[in-house]
Amino acid sequence: MHPNDTATTAAPPAAPGTSRWQDPAKRAMIYQAAVMALAGLLGWYLLTNILTNLERQSIATGFGFLGKESAFEIGESIIPYSAADNYLRALAVGFLNTVKVAFIGIVITVLMGTVIGIARLSSNWLVAKLAGIYIEVLQGIPVLLQLFFWYAVFYEGLPAPRQSLNPLPGIFLNNRGLFFAVPAAHPAWNMAVAAIIPAAILSYFIGRWARQRRDRSGRPFPVARSSTALLVGLPLVAWWISGAPTAMDTPALHGFNFTGGASVSPEFGALLLGLVLYTAAFVAEIVRAGIQSVSHGQTEAARSLGMRPGQILVLIILPQALRVIIPPLTSQMLNLTKNSSLAVAIGFPDFVSVANTTMNQTGQAIEGVFMIMVVYLFFSLTTSAFMNWYNRRIKLVER
Repeated sequence: MHPNDTATTAAPPAAPGTSRWQDPAKRAMIYQAAVMALAGLLGWYLLTNILTNLERQSIATGFGFLGKESAFEIGESIIPYSAADNYLRALAVGFLNTVKVAFIGIVITVLMGTVIGIARLSSNWLVAKLAGIYIEVLQGIPVLLQLFFWYAVFYEGLPAPRQSLNPLPGIFLNNRGLFFAVPAAHPAWNMAVAAIIPAAILSYFIGRWARQRRDRSGRPFPVARSSTALLVGLPLVAWWISGAPTAMDTPALHGFNFTGGASVSPEFGALLLGLVLYTAAFVAEIVRAGIQSVSHGQTEAARSLGMRPGQILVLIILPQALRVIIPPLTSQMLNLTKNSSLAVAIGFPDFVSVANTTMNQTGQAIEGVFMIMVVYLFFSLTTSAFMNWYNRRIKLVER
């Protein structure tokens, strides 16, 4: 062969006497197969042991009990429910109550934690110290103790219904909860709520168009103001076209409690307050760390261009800090959702509470625990999927 010619050198064949244990790839496959076999045997042993014990105690298995009458009341429900309904509907009530606590809690926590995290970095000494004290104190107290504290505040620190606090017209606060006026039932309000959907869709497409326009020409478009105008204006137009009703359903004292309007129970209020105040302290530290991860030169450059502090924070710092904030923020959202299961300690009928009552009445403990695990796994996977999608959407792309 000529010296200038190139030849492809193949890997030397394995020696004839080489065993599988000396081949790393084959050895790894054997180890994995062995681990899977051991896990399968352990699962088979546990399952057969459970089935044997259930049969010995004459306990029926399966989910057939879900169609039976529940025969217990639930104090707070988003959907209509009575003791004559079946267990499946009772569990649906608990599921929706958990969704309500988690959704409202996450929204308030993110907003409150962001404000406190920014205040922690304020140049105002008093604001920064107050934010720091809040973070240190609330992080150091277990969330369960905070739930007990707020529950006691609602029941022991507030007056009876006849001596209710009335801070604003139509709003009453007592140890039975918070009662407030709401618009009286009318089709116009349904139309106004329905108008939010097309307004949100239009806002989304306006945002996409504005980004494309900015990338092409560099000219900004007031997306925030346009979206706000759509989200407020379209429902107002629908409400006005449908009759523009102004009647209010105001709570009034009848007997020992208020009727009419809307209300927030002490259990829900204590649960939401405890979870939000506790989790917001951790979110504030995450926001603070995210902001401090952005180079100070970015702020100085923005100031040299004449940008105001608010513009610097919203347009320069926070978009870059989100890369650091989103992953730990996702964990805190999951923690808030899972901590909502502590509602059973203060009597709020979340999914865990309803499932426990169902297990006590039917004896279907395995099925009940399995449903609790599936529901909270669903919450975790859904939240993680959404936050991962958002994280991919806002990541910086090098061009």
